[in-house]
Amino acid sequence: MKTKVVAAVIEKDGKVLVALRKPGLTAGRLWEFPGGKLEAGETPKRGLERELEEELGVRARVGDFLCSVPFSGALMAFELLVFRTELLSDSFRLTDHDEVRWQAPGDMDEALFSEPDRPVVLMLAGRGGRPGKRKAGRPG
Repeated sequence: MKTKVVAAVIEKDGKVLVALRKPGLTAGRLWEFPGGKLEAGETPKRGLERELEEELGVRARVGDFLCSVPFSGALMAFELLVFRTELLSDSFRLTDHDEVRWQAPGDMDEALFSEPDRPVVLMLAGRGGRPGKRKAGRPG
């Protein structure tokens, strides 16, 4: 069974929340859409809510499924499930990140993002096709 990783696209005033990974972590010093790995038996929506609480210290409501990005790298392979997400609190407490920033999709440089997140950057900015599979339904 392929590992599932979840990510949030959190929008406010035409901008999207992105987070800079701490050095020393996988994809350190690269930007990403916040999220993380699902735990055994966890639904994607519940897992994303948990990851946002653990990594950013915020409560969130996970909404519509956006896309799926299959990723296979030298160290790991997984499927990235991306959801539109709404913040219910915005007092950040960072654990795995040095910084969070609101950025307009058109201003994002995909080269500064972790590899699995790059197709999502292109999709949000309207510079790419579909980042992976878009499913009619929503997982979890």
